[in-house]
Amino acid sequence: MPSTLSGLRGTVAAAIAAAVVLAAMSPGEAKPPRPKLGPNASLQGRKVFPAGDEWNRDVSKDPVDPNSAALIASIGADTGLHPDFGANWEGRPFGIPYVIVPGNQPKVPVRFEYADESDAGPYPIPPDAPIEGGPQADGDRHVLVIDADRWVLYETFSSYPEGKGWRAGSGAIFDLATNKPRPAGWTSADAAGLPIFPGLVRYDEVVEQKAVPHAVRFTCRRSRRAYVPPARHFASRDADPNLPPMGMRVRLKAGFDLSDFPASARVILTALKKYGMILADNGSDWFVSGAPDERWRDDELNALKRVKGSDFEVVKMGEPTTR
Repeated sequence: MPSTLSGLRGTVAAAIAAAVVLAAMSPGEAKPPRPKLGPNASLQGRKVFPAGDEWNRDVSKDPVDPNSAALIASIGADTGLHPDFGANWEGRPFGIPYVIVPGNQPKVPVRFEYADESDAGPYPIPPDAPIEGGPQADGDRHVLVIDADRWVLYETFSSYPEGKGWRAGSGAIFDLATNKPRPAGWTSADAAGLPIFPGLVRYDEVVEQKAVPHAVRFTCRRSRRAYVPPARHFASRDADPNLPPMGMRVRLKAGFDLSDFPASARVILTALKKYGMILADNGSDWFVSGAPDERWRDDELNALKRVKGSDFEVVKMGEPTTR
């Protein structure tokens, strides 16, 4: 009986949380769709962050940064885009996974290595939450969890199960309805201090919604000891002004011809013209982040490799933060 009562209390709590959200809505405002639950599940078209958030801002008409050519060259003008996600790599889907859980998902403790710049737990991470690269991975091992009822995102880096909870390098919590920025200089589960999930290319958007309505996350090998909004953190000791700061946004040039690309690639490239890509981490040059899904058509995604660095331009930046 105790476990049954506990589950009932959790269900009631989730219902109360959903009611609070509905009560806060204006009378004429439509109820947002509820995402599906589970690993890499569909958001059913629900918007991540408000329309005016930097991830969702149309930058197609913004001016070009005066140092665009040098910044693009530092990443690789002749280097092609690389979709770092898909349906099959070494026999399994690859990318950065996420899991959507209900509001009554039990929260567990998380012990952080960089606790001073992490949001304290507990986090609603299921014991079988998907880990980037798999349970035996030795890479970034990101874990991304979305509370479907409270609309809150939880992310951890270098994540390992530990006892009844987890241990991780760092972690961050984001209210997906507001996106309050992290304190200046703070990391997150990502080097730039940004959320990871909003910048992922997802199957439900590309194939189901046929639109990616936000900027996309990408990496480069060498970055600058600086960051610009929306980033909050840098991850380099190199002050070279021709290297990109974290948070730098690039966009695909307006005249780039999409007509010869397959359907899913056209959807992604259209987003790169309108919303661009935001530098979020050190990694391989022009690697584009996405969520794994066995339904991806890797042959279509691989068409993105035909796009070169020279096909992009840097959106004008403000003064970078260097300390």
